[in-house]
Amino acid sequence: MKSPTSVASSVAQRLFGRSLCLRILLVSLLAFGPYDCPVRAQNTVVLVGSGSSVPAPLYSRWTQEYAKRNANIQLRYVPIGTSEGIKEISRGASDFGAGEAQLTDKERKESNLIELPVVLIAIVPIYNLPDVHQELRLSGEVLAEIFLGDVKMWNAQQITKLNPDITLPSLEIQVINRPAGKGSNYVFTDFLSKVSSKFHTQVGVTPSPKWPVGEPAERSSDMVDKVKSVPGSIGYVEYQYAVKSNLPQAAVLNSAGKFVKASTESIAAACDALEAPRWNSFSASLANAPGADSFPIASFTWIYLRTAQRDSVRAAGMSDLLDWIYTDGQRSAVQEGYSALPPQLLAAVRKKAKTLQ
Repeated sequence: MKSPTSVASSVAQRLFGRSLCLRILLVSLLAFGPYDCPVRAQNTVVLVGSGSSVPAPLYSRWTQEYAKRNANIQLRYVPIGTSEGIKEISRGASDFGAGEAQLTDKERKESNLIELPVVLIAIVPIYNLPDVHQELRLSGEVLAEIFLGDVKMWNAQQITKLNPDITLPSLEIQVINRPAGKGSNYVFTDFLSKVSSKFHTQVGVTPSPKWPVGEPAERSSDMVDKVKSVPGSIGYVEYQYAVKSNLPQAAVLNSAGKFVKASTESIAAACDALEAPRWNSFSASLANAPGADSFPIASFTWIYLRTAQRDSVRAAGMSDLLDWIYTDGQRSAVQEGYSALPPQLLAAVRKKAKTLQ
C-alpha cells in the first residue's frame, strides 16, 4: 500500500494531463483528504501549494532541495494558474498559493489571505523569425498594437522604425497568448496598460484578458512549444523559460528611453528603482520602472498565505518552509537563474513573515 506522501507525489505528476477541474479535485481529495486530516505518513507533513506556472521551475528545484533540510516536511507544487491557486488557498484546500497577481481587498478580507514577494521575475517577448538573426527591438506601444491585432505584419512600419538595421520579412504575425487566470497575463497587461492608453481601455490589467486576436497556450511550457513550432509567431513567457528554450527575446524600450533585454541584473534594477530607499512597500507593480538599466516588464512572484492556520502541525511546517525560502531558498533561486530579493527588501519580508508564525 502506498503512503499518503507517495500518493500526493504521483498525483501531482499526473495532474498535468488532466482537465483543470479534475486536477483541482484530485489535488484536494488525494493530496489532502479532508483538510482536518492532513497528509502525514510516519510523522511526515506534505505541504502542498498550487498556482502559477511562471515560478514552477523554481518550486520544482525548491521541492528537491527543501527535502534535504527536514525529512519530516516535504513540499509539493501543482501549477494550475494564478487565479486557480488563489481559489484553492482561499477555500482552505492548499497550504499556500503562488502567482503574479496582487490579491484583491475582498480576497484579503474574506479569506484572511496575505501575499509576500518570493523572488523577482520578468515576462519577456519571445518570437520566431527564422531568417532574422539580429536582436529585435520592440516598444510597449508596438507590443500593445500587436496583441490588439492592429499591427499584423512583421515588416509593418511601426516595427521597422524601431529596427532600421534589420530586414524584416513580409510575414503575418502569429500571436500566441495565454488563457484566463494566468499570472504572466497580469504582468504583461500591467505593462501594456501603462504604456498604451488604447490597451488600457480595451483590455486593462488582468490575469484573464479578453484577447482580440491570437491562439492560446495553456502553460508556460506550451507557450514555448507553440512559438518554436510556428514561424512568424510572437508570445510572452517568464524569463527562465525563454533562456532554457533558446528562443530569441526582444529588447524592450523602458521608461528611460533605452532598449533593455531581461537579465538578472536588469530585473533587479527595476526592483531597486521602486523599492529603495525604504525597502518595505512590496510594490504592487514593478512594470515600467524608472531607470536606464531597468527591464520594463518585471514583477515579484508572490506566495499567498493564510494569516491564521487551523492546524498547529501544518502551521509549524509552513513556518519552517518560509524560514528556508527567505534564507537558503534565495540562494537556490539565484543558482536557478532567478533574481533574489535585494537584501534590504529581504529583511523586511522576513520580518513580515515572522508575524504569521
